[in-house]
Amino acid sequence: MTKRVFLFDESDPNPDILGGKGANLAIMTKVGLPVPPGFTITTQTCIDFLNNQATYPDQLWEDVLNALSKVENSTAKKFGDKESPLLVSVRSGARISMPGMMDTVLNVGLNREIADSLSKRTGNGRFLKDSLRRLIQMFGNVVCHLSTEPFEELLEKQKQKAGVKNDNELDESNLDELIIEFLKHFEKKYGSTFPEDPKDQLDMAIKAVFSSWNNRRAINYRNHEDIPHDIGTAVNIQTMVFGNFDANSGTGVLFSRNPASGEKEIYGEFLMNAQGEDVVAGIRTPLAIQSLKDNQPENYDKLAEYTYKLEKHYREMQDIEFTIEEGKLYVLQTRTGKRTGVSAAKIAHDMVQEGLINKEEAILRVTPRNVEASLFPSILWKDQNKLEYYNVQDLEEKLHSQSMQEIVKTAPTKIAKAIGEGLPAGPGAACGHVVFDSDLAEAIESGNVDPPFNVTHYSKKGDGKVPSLILVKKETSPEDFHGMVASLGIVTMTGGLTSHAALVGRQIGKRVIVGAATSKMDLRGASLRTADGTIIKTGDIISVEIFDKGLIYAGELPIYTPTKLPEELETILDWADDIAKIKVRANADKQNDTRIAIDFKATGTGLARTEHQFFDTLEIMQEMILADTKAERIEVLDRMAVLQKDDFVKLFMTSKNRSVTIRLLDPPLHEFLPKELEIRERIWTQIMNPVSTEYNAKILRKVVFFSEANPMLGLRGCRLGLLYPEITIMQARAIIEAALEVKKRGITPHPEIMVPLIASAKEFTETRKIIDKVAEEVFTAKGERIDYLVGTMIEIPRAALTADEVAAGENGADFFSFGTNDLHQMTLGFSRDDVGKFLPYYLENDILDVDPFQTIDTTGTGKLMEMCVELGRNAAKEAGKYLKISVCGEHGGDPVSIDFCYRIGLDMVSCSPYRVPVARLAAAHATMNNPEPDPKYGKIYPMPDMH
Repeated sequence: MTKRVFLFDESDPNPDILGGKGANLAIMTKVGLPVPPGFTITTQTCIDFLNNQATYPDQLWEDVLNALSKVENSTAKKFGDKESPLLVSVRSGARISMPGMMDTVLNVGLNREIADSLSKRTGNGRFLKDSLRRLIQMFGNVVCHLSTEPFEELLEKQKQKAGVKNDNELDESNLDELIIEFLKHFEKKYGSTFPEDPKDQLDMAIKAVFSSWNNRRAINYRNHEDIPHDIGTAVNIQTMVFGNFDANSGTGVLFSRNPASGEKEIYGEFLMNAQGEDVVAGIRTPLAIQSLKDNQPENYDKLAEYTYKLEKHYREMQDIEFTIEEGKLYVLQTRTGKRTGVSAAKIAHDMVQEGLINKEEAILRVTPRNVEASLFPSILWKDQNKLEYYNVQDLEEKLHSQSMQEIVKTAPTKIAKAIGEGLPAGPGAACGHVVFDSDLAEAIESGNVDPPFNVTHYSKKGDGKVPSLILVKKETSPEDFHGMVASLGIVTMTGGLTSHAALVGRQIGKRVIVGAATSKMDLRGASLRTADGTIIKTGDIISVEIFDKGLIYAGELPIYTPTKLPEELETILDWADDIAKIKVRANADKQNDTRIAIDFKATGTGLARTEHQFFDTLEIMQEMILADTKAERIEVLDRMAVLQKDDFVKLFMTSKNRSVTIRLLDPPLHEFLPKELEIRERIWTQIMNPVSTEYNAKILRKVVFFSEANPMLGLRGCRLGLLYPEITIMQARAIIEAALEVKKRGITPHPEIMVPLIASAKEFTETRKIIDKVAEEVFTAKGERIDYLVGTMIEIPRAALTADEVAAGENGADFFSFGTNDLHQMTLGFSRDDVGKFLPYYLENDILDVDPFQTIDTTGTGKLMEMCVELGRNAAKEAGKYLKISVCGEHGGDPVSIDFCYRIGLDMVSCSPYRVPVARLAAAHATMNNPEPDPKYGKIYPMPDMH
């Protein structure tokens, strides 16, 4: 029969069987740390229980009672005994840490009879009654699914009646009254009395913890963290030790290194005369762990010793829970500590220097999310001490065309209004509309409800945007996880740096401030009152910035994302570059984007979209489209060529000797022309002005002429250049002339000209003829040559299916680059603009595994890509060439997609500049986590010099 129950001191510490917490308890017991004895029920038992209609497997209860008897013998206490009772905690513990997502019940085994008996015998009735009221409330919530709020209200009333502020100031008589009220409420809401039999309590608590594997917050968390739903949770039954026993008792949480900065220092908090949930729930503001040196120096020294011992054993930063009972120290659990992106890199880097891990382990320990979080947004201050900031609207947008120095040179300044502060739990800056309800935050962010306020501030989500939200709560609990995910920032009134909001918010990359009530902020219902009397309501905008302090400001402040990574992360990414066999370029249309990408160490430009270069000179593009004759069009194109050549010179100069892939014009014409309704309105308002009316009527005729039922499949891409070859001629000439000009300046550019949206080899070869002819004309006229490549974007399924024809022969494509955005649209028959209406349903109901516009659809679109690689490479090999293949769609910055691209033999990925650091790390992870790409794809190392 399968063994389902293991004592801590007999366990093989296998987290797959015992869960992470159970395995760590076994390890700590074996290495001699003071761990309260107990036992673990296996993770598989949870799955069997849930699959068997919430019924125990055979023999499980007998095994639990047998293990409980052995714990009784080791502690000289007996479960349910009045004289020397054994009380236990019942805790969850999955293989992968899910902090706060599943349930725990403390003080199991206590009832009124035991509490009264021990109160008389020990004279410590206050402690026992406090433990009992906690059990009733926690049991009611976790096991019987009663709301905690009525219990909290009853507690608050009792404190008011007793004239005290904190829970630990209630005396025994106050607690007796409170217990009676708790029990009445329990019976009224649950429909039966609180279970007084300790074994009934244990049985119900175990079942509740197993069942909590499938509660809403746990499922949401697993979905967010990509944790499997079929691994289950173990249940750990452990002897209770009491941090609320007396004034010489306490409880706390510490980290072996600072989880925010990564500094090698013991970092954490504790409370005297408290139980564990008091620290993590943020009900009382805890003390810094260093103050334990003054309070109990011997226990502080022991904690430091145990912390070092555990970190050295695990070779990883540890998150440790401890309790002191009557001056005696116990270690309750250890696990790998959650940390910010900055600290993850510093800890991994420092552990390499300390000889604890090697460079490869350091690279694997830093996650793509860590890298993203290291690029923390910040407020654009002129003088933060004076709260003076540069008053710049649309700052992030301006940074695409101007440097920061240029922006601030002429920017006006303004003084920010500080309205509060708290503890800095999750670094960075954010601005958004205040919401006080997690359900509302999720509903707004998902688009399921219209916000009950006028939205003026948005943030990017994929290719679209959503309202920017700041979630403000008294404190968060696991029930708020969905609202935390939906918000940019989180502010809580209470809690410390190890509270739920701090731990979870930091982990999921949010801007988090906790304990803001210390700055006299007062949250009452759906409004927040600040110290100066300002009232903030749902929908009002606030800004937060969290670094050394957690600061809160009224209104919208300008926020930018830095372009420089922390030194330790830079070093780890350099190590990653040495390992990665798939390289990273950037999608960069303008000089400033290219500069940012190179600062992030992109190996070149994988996509420069030439139509985007005209977004700030839209009129000239419209003139070209609206030209009536070829002569008119060429006249406009001559003016466009000046702008194009200037842009290309800047790109080549900024890229220096790196390759630059330039895509020929691919403008969906409707994006560059005014809307028909807009033109009709112009005509109507200018009807008395014959000149304006005639001009707008001409535009209207063109708009109607170029209107298309499906413009994304209309006159764009190579079709535009074949229909109007003068466009391709202008662009090819501008590229080659710019390259020759840059060569004269001592830089060797590597232009790669990309033909967009082909469906057939003939489209490519006809376009290439134009490009090659123009190049030869320029070379002859200038008396100088430059190497260049001509390739194509694979974004139509037919192009992928006929890749061998596209790559064949001397005039075949020199490179392919998958335009995965359009390739997914055309393969799936989904419009990115309209998919939001049904995609959430598809994902929730497993019709699709992933959002195909974020992660490559490997089972469908991915098969086309794989076929294309094999066909194209084989055809190029027959022609004596090597076909370089990359991705330049949004998927180029997605770690899961990068892994797939490596496995099918791609040479490069190209992504937006700010995603380059993430892609560099993901490229190394893909190389380390996978075998070499199959030889059938023709991938060879090192990749040949293409120029």
